[in-house]
Amino acid sequence: MDLLDTPRTPVRSAAAAAAPRPMAPISAHLQRRIEREFTIRWDTLWSGRSLLHGLDAGPDAVRLNGNDYLNLTGHPDIVRAQTDALRRDGEFVIQSSVFLLDSHPARALEKALAHWVGHEDGLICQSGYSANLGLLQSIADAETPVYLDSLAHTSLWEGARRAQAPAHPFRHNDAQHLQRLIERHGPGVVVVDSVYSTTGAVCPLVDIVDVAERGGCMILVDESHSLGTHGPGGAGLCVALGLSERVHFITASLAKAFAGRAGFMTMPTAMRNYVLSTSYPNMFSSCLLPHEIAALGATFGVIRRSDEAREQLMRHTRRLRSALLALGYPVHQGTEQIIALESGTEPATLVLRDALESRGVFGAVFCAPATSRNRTMVRLTVHAGLADAELDHVEAVAAEIAPLVKPWEWPLARKARAASLAGVPEGE
Repeated sequence: MDLLDTPRTPVRSAAAAAAPRPMAPISAHLQRRIEREFTIRWDTLWSGRSLLHGLDAGPDAVRLNGNDYLNLTGHPDIVRAQTDALRRDGEFVIQSSVFLLDSHPARALEKALAHWVGHEDGLICQSGYSANLGLLQSIADAETPVYLDSLAHTSLWEGARRAQAPAHPFRHNDAQHLQRLIERHGPGVVVVDSVYSTTGAVCPLVDIVDVAERGGCMILVDESHSLGTHGPGGAGLCVALGLSERVHFITASLAKAFAGRAGFMTMPTAMRNYVLSTSYPNMFSSCLLPHEIAALGATFGVIRRSDEAREQLMRHTRRLRSALLALGYPVHQGTEQIIALESGTEPATLVLRDALESRGVFGAVFCAPATSRNRTMVRLTVHAGLADAELDHVEAVAAEIAPLVKPWEWPLARKARAASLAGVPEGE
């Protein structure tokens, strides 16, 4: 065939080539699901705009919507370690972490972190979510009851589900309820957070560990919000309370006080290869890159010598919690650096978020599925780098908007008053 006779594709202009083409339509079933589970919520409760995304935080805003508790982002030692690794490690293999040899820098960091929290060995993975899901998948199965605090991280619930284990929730921080469940369903795995991610409440770890031991259970403690901020040298609450040897597994997100992108789990050395062979998030995810490991290693060193920042964090936390309580905000459920302004409904939280952000205070909105539908909140996270002037501003804004948002009328505040009048502890 002559080239002139060859069929040709019509030439499209650059603008036409860049224009998006119609996509394949989604199924009618998915369209109905989106309408049922999201669109109605968006159009009614959220008034046609995102509850999660409000204003852009300007340069003068007070940002209380992150997790960098010790204010380590940009620390020169961490930046230097990361950039040195980028310049030095030009040849590396991106592969699943199950293939990493003991000579890999990640192994030294894993062992150092494990020894820091009083355990034999550990694994670094992509995220705290992966750590929780992957570890529970390895240590539980359909014949292993998993007892979860009702406010435990979602990743822990997903881990139990992935293990096909029977999940038994117990009332938040209620060791007696946990004991009754264990007596009914038998030995298994008890799962708690050391500091809870929505309220800032501390787990009564001594009581929980006692109950777990009496019931013949293993125990997993998620220290995402206490590793780096609590305990000697930031080693966490299990170390601070002398419980490390009695706790079987510790997990943590390294995206909180470590301000990185990774997760961590501990285990006995004899279990390591078993976990590597059964934990799907580890098997089917790539390892961290060399500059990420280098940054985490440097961060580890900074955290261990950050006692002053930890003390500052606690001072800021006590000050802000005290001020909010005095103004009528029901923040009595927690004590730590996570402060929940639990307005209850999503429309009420939208009003609260807008009132804060329009005055330069930015928190993070938590709503279903991160909370139950009637416990929507703006979460404020305190960090060590806050200046007194910034705390002054947050307190002034909280006072200014109180008549608008009426925190003393929030469901949590009414519940606390009712419990007080009845003479019983809240939650019973």
